[in-house]
Amino acid sequence: MRLNWRFVITAALLAATAIVLQARGRNEILPAREPLNSLPYQLGFWTGATVPMQKDVLEILGPGDFLQRFYENTRVSQPYIDLFLAYFPSQRTGDTIHSPKHCLPGAGWFPTESSRISISLPGRAPFQANRYVVAKGDERELVLYWYSAHDRAVASEYWAKFYLVADSIRLNRSDGSLVRVITPLLPNESVEIAQQRLLSFTGEIVPQLDRYIPR
Repeated sequence: MRLNWRFVITAALLAATAIVLQARGRNEILPAREPLNSLPYQLGFWTGATVPMQKDVLEILGPGDFLQRFYENTRVSQPYIDLFLAYFPSQRTGDTIHSPKHCLPGAGWFPTESSRISISLPGRAPFQANRYVVAKGDERELVLYWYSAHDRAVASEYWAKFYLVADSIRLNRSDGSLVRVITPLLPNESVEIAQQRLLSFTGEIVPQLDRYIPR
């Protein structure tokens, strides 16, 4: 029986990560940062409200700093943005970032489309983000997410693991984060219109993140 090459690569990266992080963990650098709950509630025309996270969810996520908020545009009537941020100060003990593509089905959402898009923002290098259209019954949502660490954003969880090992050696840091934004699709609304809504919000949130996700 042939092994899935993605599984083999992931297993190898996780094994290498564990060895490197355990070897260097005693003197690991934990950079100063602001807590995620101090993120502004007002981002341009978007006003946020924090969503309390359930205890069992936090237990699954493990040690880290997490934030979920719904942001609504006060200028126009349109669906909200669901923002989720996860920051792990250290991943040396096996508490690594959970991919949303594994978590969403557990909440009853199943992907109907998946791809990647390039996000370009002023003053920053373009980066890739995962794009999923998910459905639960008659409901549809558009999801964008990416991994961010040390002034680098990537879509691939495999590259995120690779950079985790490389930066642990080079910088003696294993911190990292996940940025995820979701918006409901209105009946008969195109994915492209929903994507523009997410990208508009992304242009507001990304410039704020350096205070919470250290470069």
